[in-house]
Amino acid sequence: VLEENSLGYGRACLKGLEYVSGLDNLPDIVVFLDGDYSDYPQHLVSLVEPIQFENMDLVIGARTKKLREKGSMTFPQIFGNWLATRLMRLFFDSRFTDLGPFRAIKYKTLLELEMEDKTYGWTVEMQLKALRKNLRYTEIAVPYRNRIGVSKVSGTIKGAIFAGIKILSWIFKYSLKK
Repeated sequence: VLEENSLGYGRACLKGLEYVSGLDNLPDIVVFLDGDYSDYPQHLVSLVEPIQFENMDLVIGARTKKLREKGSMTFPQIFGNWLATRLMRLFFDSRFTDLGPFRAIKYKTLLELEMEDKTYGWTVEMQLKALRKNLRYTEIAVPYRNRIGVSKVSGTIKGAIFAGIKILSWIFKYSLKK
C-alpha cells in the first residue's frame, strides 16, 4: 500500500504509476480500480483478457445499470457520465459509455499517454488521449457496488460541480486540439 498525503484521484494514480516505474520487472498491463470496495477485484481478469488475447490497448469496466448496486452512483454521477460520454461521441466519434475507474491498459501505452491530471479528470484524460492516439479499446460490463465511506466528490455538491467542470474542460480542451 502506498501513501499519498495530497488529495486527488489522479495524484493517487500517478503515485502508483511512479512506484511501478521503479520496479525491476515492469508490468505489461496496469489495472486501476477504486480501493473503496465499489469495484470487484475478482473481475480484473475480464478486463485484462481483451488486452492479452484481442490486442486491445485499453479496457474500461463499464458500470452498467443492470450491474450497479442501488445507490452506488448518485444522479449527478449518472447524468455527468452520460453527458461526458455523449460529448465524447459527438466530438471524437467515441464508443465509450462510461468513465469508470476500473480499467486496464498496456503499461507502455499508459506511459505514452503522458498522464498529468491530478484530480477528477484522470479517467476522462486517459480516454481522450486514447481516442487521440487511435488506440484500440473496448468496454466490459462490470458490477459496481456502494462504496465504504463517503465520497469527497459525489458526496458533496461542491465536489460534484468541481468534478463536472474538470471533466467537461478536458473534453472541450481536446475537442479544440488538432
